Amino acid sequence: MTARTIKAKHTAYRDDISDLITRRPVPNRGLEQVDPFLFLNHHGPQVYQPGNDGLPFGPHPHRGFETVTFILAGSLAHMDTGGHESVIHAGGVQWMTAGSGLIHAELSPPEFKRDGGDMEILQLWVNLPPELKMTTPRYTGLQAAGIPAIATDGGATVNLVAGQFAGKSGPVDSLTGVMMSTVDIPAGGAVSLPAPKGRNVFFYVVRGGADIGGDPANKFELVEFKDDGEHIEVSAPNGAYLLYGHAEPIGAPVVARGPFVMNTEAEIRDAIADYQAGKFNREPVNT
Repeated sequence: MTARTIKAKHTAYRDDISDLITRRPVPNRGLEQVDPFLFLNHHGPQVYQPGNDGLPFGPHPHRGFETVTFILAGSLAHMDTGGHESVIHAGGVQWMTAGSGLIHAELSPPEFKRDGGDMEILQLWVNLPPELKMTTPRYTGLQAAGIPAIATDGGATVNLVAGQFAGKSGPVDSLTGVMMSTVDIPAGGAVSLPAPKGRNVFFYVVRGGADIGGDPANKFELVEFKDDGEHIEVSAPNGAYLLYGHAEPIGAPVVARGPFVMNTEAEIRDAIADYQAGKFNREPVNT
């Protein structure tokens, strides 16, 4: 099999939210999306002091896509108007399909605001195709123990959230067949990652640094790949922690306004009107 080569590398830019350290690799200058991956925020790493106000993501609406949140350090409480509620700790993942519309809140639990501690979170937005924009909302909250940690020959560990790897399946049944994982490569380790033909592939370097065929990728860089091979060969002389995924491109128009991602301006107007009319409020969101 042939290894894919790099199409482009994109350094995340700083876009802090109040006192929350935030870096955004996509969208970025010269990169609107890696279809269907629309948006990635990297919050932290940082340390919150005791008696803090926690994360600032109070109740807000979404329609037309999915949010996938990786809790790398700390804890995150989720509540939404579909009646879903959980507190996910370090190593866990929240996968929410907003679909036809939800209001949700992602906040620090009371214990974290009282005691403080390390905090680091990734949030990825995954687009939905036109025929699924108005699908029924759903939510899956996974603790670390519920995510398969698959050891590889090169010493790396693939934490498989959705899709297939090494004959195993992730616990999230993605509506669009997304493969999503984190990859922990120790110093001197290496891994071969699948990159099926026709699918858009990316990884983001959360920590450390990676090497792809002699081409380095540094911390806080997102790497997108050409569709010229069936796998990706990654090594990490000093260790690396990656967010890695691939999916079929949707290829449909993207019209985004704040928390809504649709295909036309008319659909955006409908989303705003439905939200203002209270049509997302099936259950209360308590904060």
